[in-house]
Amino acid sequence: MQDIRRRTGPLLLGVVLGHLVLISAQVNAKAGGKLLEVLVFAAFSEVQRAAAAAWTAAAGVWSGYVDLRGVREENERLRAQVAALEVRVQELRAQALQGERLQLLLRIQSAVPQRTLAAQVIGADATAWFRTVTIDRGSQDGVARDMAVIAPQGVVGRVLDQVAPRAARVQLIVDRNAGVAAIVERSRAGGVIVGEPQGSGLRLEYVSAAADVRAGDVVVSSGQDGIYPKGFVIGTVVEVERAGGGYTSIQVRPAVDFSSLEEVLVVLDPPAAGAVGGGGTG
Repeated sequence: MQDIRRRTGPLLLGVVLGHLVLISAQVNAKAGGKLLEVLVFAAFSEVQRAAAAAWTAAAGVWSGYVDLRGVREENERLRAQVAALEVRVQELRAQALQGERLQLLLRIQSAVPQRTLAAQVIGADATAWFRTVTIDRGSQDGVARDMAVIAPQGVVGRVLDQVAPRAARVQLIVDRNAGVAAIVERSRAGGVIVGEPQGSGLRLEYVSAAADVRAGDVVVSSGQDGIYPKGFVIGTVVEVERAGGGYTSIQVRPAVDFSSLEEVLVVLDPPAAGAVGGGGTG
């Protein structure tokens, strides 16, 4: 009996649903059209609504991703532009500084009565014992051995015998083997400037212990060595010490910063060919 009820129950439910479908197909809805069509349309419209909402959400996510990618690409492009501009600013700054140095060089060149030749430092050979630089002017430019080399700040050194057609080696005055005849500008006490062994400073030697020399005095070239024109700044007295034998050893700070030397002037005429130099403008 129960088995019959189990089999007839679903059958009865199917028959009832079939009748409802037939009735819905025949009955008109209030808005017009068959009731079955209205119900099916309503069901499918909800499915379409859900699909449309999902598509809109997905489209929004994709659009946001595309926009974010665009922003990142724009940021990268702007960063590249900023980097390029920073490099350009550094280039312009270097050009401006070089222009200032060249103006100083031209100013001292016009003040020096001797003929001079502008040159650029293209190399350096600095050790604890020897201090030299290489300039981009040589024998084809009229550069020869023992010509003085100066800068807007003061005396640099002299040309050595290694003179090539388009380059020359210059011995700096801080070299331990260098020597410059010098005088103290204030008291006119004379001596010889030599480089310190460590190659970083200068000493004024062979100065009488009775000479009037004080810290802060300016030391200039005397022109008595036949190489350096008279009156060019060499450095400033830092300390005065008694050396024995009636002489005083005087430490001098160079006027030229040899670590940043870039442009110089080669004095083409010996001291005897011109008047007193116009150095000391640095």
